[in-house]
Amino acid sequence: MGLLKSIFTWWDGATIGTSLFSRRNGGEVGRDSLGNLYFEGKTAENGFRRRWVIYNGANDASRVPPEWHGWLHHTVDALPDQSLPPARSWEKPALANQTGLPTAYRPAGAMEKGGRRAAATGDYEAWSPDGL
Repeated sequence: MGLLKSIFTWWDGATIGTSLFSRRNGGEVGRDSLGNLYFEGKTAENGFRRRWVIYNGANDASRVPPEWHGWLHHTVDALPDQSLPPARSWEKPALANQTGLPTAYRPAGAMEKGGRRAAATGDYEAWSPDGL
């Protein structure tokens, strides 16, 4: 099933055509901590070389770390390993979008946390057209 899946599906990684295109029309320039591969085209169009990513796993743009996002969009010309300072001790690693997962943020009034929120403080007064 692996070969058929890689031929016909695009939502769970690169197809065989994408992989061949990437090797033929560009060169691999790096890999991030999540295993995503980054490529840059051989020829420049409109003054820019085309840049793209092949995801390791599901195709989800939120899985691109911020430093590689800047490189993909030509914000930074040098590769992130060469142009950025080392990460600070207080920085957390980038996370993919957590929506729909148990690790997603749930505020105090969310249904998943009981659906109870703090009572209003009483400083809100509704607008009324008669109050002018």
